[in-house]
Amino acid sequence: MIEKALTGSKRYWGWIGFLMIFIIIGALFYIRQYNVGLGVTGLSRDVPWGFYIAQFTFLVGVAASAVMVVLPYYLHNYKAFGKITVLGEFVAISSVIMCMTFIFVDMGQPFRILNVFLHPTLNSLMFWDTVVLSGYLVLNILISYVTFSSERKGIAPPRWIKPFIILSIPWAVSIHTVTAFLYSGLEGRAFWLTAILAPRFLASAFAAGPALLIILVLIVRKVSKLEIEDEPIRKLGVIVAYAMAVNVFFVLMEVFTGVYSDIPEHVHHFEYLYLGLDGHSKLAPWMWVSNILAVFSLVLLIVPRFRNSLNILVMACVAVFISLWIDKGLGMVVTGFVPNPFGEVVEYWPTVPEFFITLSIYALGALILTVLYKVVISIREQVAGYH
Repeated sequence: MIEKALTGSKRYWGWIGFLMIFIIIGALFYIRQYNVGLGVTGLSRDVPWGFYIAQFTFLVGVAASAVMVVLPYYLHNYKAFGKITVLGEFVAISSVIMCMTFIFVDMGQPFRILNVFLHPTLNSLMFWDTVVLSGYLVLNILISYVTFSSERKGIAPPRWIKPFIILSIPWAVSIHTVTAFLYSGLEGRAFWLTAILAPRFLASAFAAGPALLIILVLIVRKVSKLEIEDEPIRKLGVIVAYAMAVNVFFVLMEVFTGVYSDIPEHVHHFEYLYLGLDGHSKLAPWMWVSNILAVFSLVLLIVPRFRNSLNILVMACVAVFISLWIDKGLGMVVTGFVPNPFGEVVEYWPTVPEFFITLSIYALGALILTVLYKVVISIREQVAGYH
């Protein structure tokens, strides 16, 4: 099937070339980082996790969100999701690969990650995070390959794949739960020391992932001849609306608990995040943009008349995705280290190498997703008689 990705229009190859430019630029910056060390990044003794780990955290959620189409389609036989389920699984595959790549570039000596497998420590959450991520990747590759191969042949998927599909549902929840435990298990970081962190991660994941899938499905409809009905897109819009509402509610609960308790080590983190602390406020403007986009998206998603308009729904999904990317891709990780346990504020901001390495990894994910989607589009157009 992969040979379908080797043919395409000038627009297709132009997009591939565009992505390759950023991948090569990022690779050159990574070579410099590998030779010089993490000193080329904005990381420090006080902020050891930054832009790379933040992107990892955000993309784990995007990967986990595939369960929002897998569960209704396979467990509840919701046929409307039939044409988009494999598209959601492909988003999960590309997202997990990006997650692993971000972990790779975040390590000063990346090949040391092999020690996690060569010398496993069973009480280490990092070990279990690698297990659930790699397992989830294998599950999605297996399920999408088997089910789509069956679709191509016009037959029902084999019965033996059903247990793997069922297993992938709790597994999807586990990957973001374990990621949340990586943070909430660090007792010295008050900002993350909350039992609601895992539910908050899942709520944001089930909003950002389906929002991205809606955007991608509409792009597929525009650039191909595939007929994808409005119903599954609108149903995904309802999922995004509920998940985003729950996510905002959880954030407000966190803010209330931290501020009303008036415990300094909790309050200072929120002060830095939203107002700035001791004259340091690099993240505050970004977080207010995130808040405004969150409220804007909720208004568009909660009102059925707005949500049922695909043009407005796209605006809402873009707002959701950007809002949550800022929240988890900038604010969540860095704020856990600022201020440090001694109350000192040491700010972090990604450097140029970090930015271009990050951009290249996103380009890599987009390339993988493009190739997978090209295969699906080509085969379905062929089956439908468009070629």
